[in-house]
Amino acid sequence: MSAPPPVRVFHDPYAAFRIRNYRDYLAGSFLALIGRQAVTAVAIWQIYQWTHSSTALGLVGLVNVLPLLVLSLPAGTLADRHDRRRLIAAGTLIIAVLNVALAALSQWHGAIPALAPLQWANDGLYRLALIFEHHADPATLTFNQPALPLIFLLLFIQACARILIWPARSSITPLLVPHVTLSNALTWNTSAFEIANVAGPAVGGILVAFVDIPSVYALGAALDLSFLLCLGRITYFQPPLRSPQRRRWRDVLGGAEFIWKKKVILGASSLDMFAVLLGGATALLPIYADQILHVGPMGFGWLRAAPSLGAFLMALWIAHRAPLARPGKALFWTVAGFGAAIVVFGLSRWFWLSFIALFFTGAFDNISVVVRQTLVQLLTPDALRGRVTAVNQIFIGSSNEIGALRAGLMSAAFGPVAAVVWGGIGTLAVTAAIARAIPPLRHLPPLHTLRPDE
Repeated sequence: MSAPPPVRVFHDPYAAFRIRNYRDYLAGSFLALIGRQAVTAVAIWQIYQWTHSSTALGLVGLVNVLPLLVLSLPAGTLADRHDRRRLIAAGTLIIAVLNVALAALSQWHGAIPALAPLQWANDGLYRLALIFEHHADPATLTFNQPALPLIFLLLFIQACARILIWPARSSITPLLVPHVTLSNALTWNTSAFEIANVAGPAVGGILVAFVDIPSVYALGAALDLSFLLCLGRITYFQPPLRSPQRRRWRDVLGGAEFIWKKKVILGASSLDMFAVLLGGATALLPIYADQILHVGPMGFGWLRAAPSLGAFLMALWIAHRAPLARPGKALFWTVAGFGAAIVVFGLSRWFWLSFIALFFTGAFDNISVVVRQTLVQLLTPDALRGRVTAVNQIFIGSSNEIGALRAGLMSAAFGPVAAVVWGGIGTLAVTAAIARAIPPLRHLPPLHTLRPDE
């Protein structure tokens, strides 16, 4: 007798979208992310236009990383002890108000008086820049805008609000969908994030070119308010499991303890952290657009969007195919591809080659993001998800911001090309080291077969 034909399992790429709560949440989150990416891209463009300083770009990363390092663990505990939906709403409202303040400050920056504290702050920033700006004429560094320290202050407060709600945002999805749909929902979360990364900087660049900078901040505030409206419509698919109300450091550090025991999560997070820290080139895009590729604000917007465009198309491909059979090996190969594409971008002098290289950094990075995020959410019990997400946020978020600081300072000391190329080479070296150090990550089974340890 001949063997029966194999049974084909139906894969529904849009399973998560058939759940109204998830649709409403994703729509609002997507709009808020567009606003955030537009604001972030235009803020670094504005600061560079005011200062012409690589160090100032690196300081934007420092402004964002300090709240991340200090507030992430308490934010994770908040997410596990309180209603995540309400936490997200409160933080989003604060961010919207701060975007309005950024719009007003940018619109009337010429009316800001040169008060002594603002002058002292600018003098301090200028002296700091001189420590690192070995390749720049000191006369070209212009730290004379009284509004500049206030811009940094508002960005710092906004980063604090964003960090306090990020564990809640990252861990709410398992409460909106059934477990069998979670992997699909996380894939679409990544797709929405990458679309926002494409649309946000592009919209920001267009508005700067044809309207003005304050309009971008105003748009960010409006999109944050739309997120609040969507949050008001959602209900939980299943009730959250609250963490016990204990006030101990052991409880706060529960996420770190869990990750340390789960070596595959530790390895995946470490791999992504070092890849972004060493290979990130986003902070230097204003320099590449202005001094190397000579493409202006519109070209800067598209360079900023190129990685996300690649990531979005890759996310669509992942959503429409069967789950990865060997996600661990895919993780290592794609991070290595990310590092190689960074090297190509660093050496390129042609806009389209630079755009294509950045496109592939996003495409490769998307696979590692999907594998890592799905791994974390599927292996973590709900009562720990906020704290585990917070620790993972420290891994990844700090690498983004410290990577921006590294790139800015290394660019100031050795030039932008050296900063990017050596970062890409470092990414390749770290990938090889982690692949050798954590063999279980290379042999990871299909993600949909994973379950949390309760």
